[in-house]
Amino acid sequence: MTKRFLIYGLIGWCSEIIWTGLNSLVQGDLRLMGFTNLWMFFIYGCAVFLEPLHDYISDWRWPIRGLFWLILIWGIEYISGSLLHSVLGVYPWHYTDSLSVNGLITFTFAPVWFVGGLLFERIHRTLDIRQIAKY
Repeated sequence: MTKRFLIYGLIGWCSEIIWTGLNSLVQGDLRLMGFTNLWMFFIYGCAVFLEPLHDYISDWRWPIRGLFWLILIWGIEYISGSLLHSVLGVYPWHYTDSLSVNGLITFTFAPVWFVGGLLFERIHRTLDIRQIAKY
């Protein structure tokens, strides 16, 4: 489980750095400044605990699974962001667009988290097939 926690944490970190770097390009910043924070490693690493859920819902049609992941990821994002803010006084992220909820989630990311959940399934299956750090 520890190895998969590390794998998910690293994949999440790298994905976020690439995402924010590409966003800087869209904003016209050719430095492609990507960023994340240390807290995100632990949040992404917790995807290891979602593997049994994926096994349970794997027979569902992909649009329903994508919607399931979207709602679950929003919940995780909201709860983890709330906890980090209330316990440590930090905001690892703070959305400011008109579709954000308390700065902790944003509806504009719905397609991102929908696809992200389905990509998680691919990663999980690949780790299982290759028997990488099976719990």
